[in-house]
Amino acid sequence: MTNPEMPRHVEVKDGDRIVAAADVTTAGGPAGTARTFLHATTEHVRPGYRTNLVDAVMDLPEVRASTRLEATIPLGDAELLERLRERTEGAVTRAAGSTTLLDANIPPESRQ
Repeated sequence: MTNPEMPRHVEVKDGDRIVAAADVTTAGGPAGTARTFLHATTEHVRPGYRTNLVDAVMDLPEVRASTRLEATIPLGDAELLERLRERTEGAVTRAAGSTTLLDANIPPESRQ
């Protein structure tokens, strides 16, 4: 398992081009909170890449070991928001400038 205190950078590529990326940190050790900032590198990214990014983040061992998720995504990015809601429980969102903040629980079955 990777060190949960070390920040992680996750990328989704289309060929050699990075189309979506996320930075992930965890706090509180096992059963703590995972924090992530997700974004597409350009506005013109084919559907599915953002979903793949959320899945890659949610499947990281340190995220799976956490009970809470705090995510920051670009305001209006419906694909990222919808997939985060599908992969979490009790999601609460709020706008903050040009971003959307999501606070949610990571379901127990995701942590196994």
